[in-house]
Amino acid sequence: MIKGPHRQESKRLSIRFWAFFLQCMKACAGWRRFLFCFPLVFILPHLFSVLELHQNQAVTDAPKENTQKFDVRNSLVGDDAPKKANKKFDHLVLGPAAGEGLPNRLQCRGVKALNKTHFSNPSHASGVGDGIAFVTVFTIYNNSPDNPVNSKLSNLVTVGNASYSKPERSMAIINVFINFIQMIMPQSNVIVLTDPESDLSLHQNRVTVLPIQGEYSRDKLMLQRIRSYIAFLGIRLEKLSQEQGRITHFIFTDSDIAVIDDLGQIFEQYKDFHLALTFRNNKDQPLNSGFIAVRGTHDGILRAKEFLEKVLEVYSSRYMKASRMLGDQLALFWVVKSDPSFDAKGFSKAQAFTKEIGGASVLFLPCATYNWTPPEGAGQFHGMPLDVKVVHFKGSRKRLMLEAWNYFSSSTEISDMLCLILKSGRTKYDF
Repeated sequence: MIKGPHRQESKRLSIRFWAFFLQCMKACAGWRRFLFCFPLVFILPHLFSVLELHQNQAVTDAPKENTQKFDVRNSLVGDDAPKKANKKFDHLVLGPAAGEGLPNRLQCRGVKALNKTHFSNPSHASGVGDGIAFVTVFTIYNNSPDNPVNSKLSNLVTVGNASYSKPERSMAIINVFINFIQMIMPQSNVIVLTDPESDLSLHQNRVTVLPIQGEYSRDKLMLQRIRSYIAFLGIRLEKLSQEQGRITHFIFTDSDIAVIDDLGQIFEQYKDFHLALTFRNNKDQPLNSGFIAVRGTHDGILRAKEFLEKVLEVYSSRYMKASRMLGDQLALFWVVKSDPSFDAKGFSKAQAFTKEIGGASVLFLPCATYNWTPPEGAGQFHGMPLDVKVVHFKGSRKRLMLEAWNYFSSSTEISDMLCLILKSGRTKYDF
């Protein structure tokens, strides 16, 4: 339906047309003139219809901006995916849930799960078995988050009932990272490797802040992360010779992940690997460095350290132009594919496999389970597998990580929280 000024314009066009039509009929008085003008009786109304249809279409195609905001309550009623792919949102936006109707995929109605994800029985819950420690690299930029002047100058963002300045956002992410680990694997430890000059203070139980000397600038942080991992493994090798008893395995991760299932089973199910990497079906960047597991034996730590030293060498010699982003992943893949025995066809199926790479036994785990990301969940992963164990909020999904924890804190249903994450897979956020 045409409304307002467009309807008035249509009326004026109609009046002008019929006036012109009557004048033509008067000019065709007489039978010879009438025979000549007779086809106009059919042609002119047809032309008018075409003009009117074109005008209506122009009105219909006028751009309309969808500014509807979504929160958990109205997402139960209806969904709407973002219309502009490049727009980054400052509020939760939900769209269709990928994987609908597929077997072994999470099924959702709104943000309520219709089936449940498969969670492991925690092998570490009673303190029996080997220990697990998560290791991440984290530092603070732009002064301390406790600096009131800095907080006032920074742009505030709001998630739930909390508002964050830029430094406070980073602290919120690392705190939620720890919260997920302590909820799912309460007997595990968290070790945060940081710049000795960073004013970093974390007060949760079983959390250790370990300063490692290095270059933690934004442009060199990915390079420094590998150096910090190598330095940490060197420290552990020295301590291992002095310690006896329980073994501690290490899982090196980005700080923007959520652990949603027990990961101790990796070291129990796969007995012979030294380190584990995660892969996806991506020709140029099949390996993601956001998750690296290392067996805590002397041989496991030594082989993992030597492997990462090769990665660092390739990174420094070949990929320094990508030192800010992706260089570590490109270097990882270079070391792996350079081994004569390696066949990249193994990345085409989401199944774990082990290969000997440069003297280290490397376990390759599918990202779909151990490093699931919202954009890939909406794409090549075809939804969320029911056995997903790690959700990685990489890129412009940091807000979603906080939104997910905020929702889980009020609902306590992991599967429902995963529906919220799944339905937001196509959305980019403001941080």
